[in-house]
Amino acid sequence: MATLRYDPEYAQWQAPFGDKVRVPLCSTPLELRRYANTFMRAVWAMLPPQPSIVQTKYTYPSYDGTEIEITRFATAEQMASDGATQPAVLYLHGGGMVAVTVEIFAPQLAKLAAESGIQIFAADYRRAPEHPDPTPVEDCYAALQWLSTHSAELGVDPARLGLMGDSAGGGLAAGTALLARDRGLEPPVKKQILVYPMLDDRGIFALPRTSPLIELATFPLSVAVMCWEAYVGKEKAGRADADVSPYAAPGRAGDLRGLPSTYIDVGGLDLFRDECATFAARLAAVDVETEFHLFPGVPHAFEAASNVSITKRAIEGRIRWMRDL
Repeated sequence: MATLRYDPEYAQWQAPFGDKVRVPLCSTPLELRRYANTFMRAVWAMLPPQPSIVQTKYTYPSYDGTEIEITRFATAEQMASDGATQPAVLYLHGGGMVAVTVEIFAPQLAKLAAESGIQIFAADYRRAPEHPDPTPVEDCYAALQWLSTHSAELGVDPARLGLMGDSAGGGLAAGTALLARDRGLEPPVKKQILVYPMLDDRGIFALPRTSPLIELATFPLSVAVMCWEAYVGKEKAGRADADVSPYAAPGRAGDLRGLPSTYIDVGGLDLFRDECATFAARLAAVDVETEFHLFPGVPHAFEAASNVSITKRAIEGRIRWMRDL
């Protein structure tokens, strides 16, 4: 007997919004992009300003020579620091691999930088469908490489770099960590903080269509399928025997040894629940330091309910890992 239900606090928060908390059934990635960009811009614009955080833009070359923008969120004191002594986080935003930009996400990133006391660099990676795999994850790895090699002039300690991302960005962070391991980045990434990451295209395709999770999830199954198809190809997405890169779908990686210490959290009503739990268990099985939280009764992007207890616990855990850099 299934016992899935909304957390009572979350349900109370959600009640006035009704179905508005659910992503609509978009039929194309570009339709989803228009919706997500408009909706997320409105959501993050409601956050209070963070006057202590200065935003500075740089550019770096990606694997194909294209210049990509990266934005630094830091205090004036952090900007003025002499010597490569400070930790930093490379943040990769969510958006299903097809939507949202750093500019849209900026109020949330400024808030996170202010609350954690850790400066953030956010890469404006290119997105599918115009730029499918491998471009998004290669853009992210190039950002990490740039941050590491320019650490002295930025006042950053290259041995204290963390990767962080939410949803699609969490998947990109995990893929970037795999690339950093396999390409021998030195110093290695210290930590990765994965917030309900999108890790494995096979997961949602394997979910029974009778699962009660599908009705409770706020990120519709058909939309998740569409995002994976845009990213890795319709002919490959979800097929166990398909040639899908583990850097695009880190859950497909055969060996997780040598990855950095990892924090993962996900809601119990999130379509990515099972792939996150599996990834955490596999990391632990090869002795990668792992902290995993499965928060019952909340869906994808549950921290929109900012005042519920589960959200407060999740934010505390993420910030604790940032500060541990």
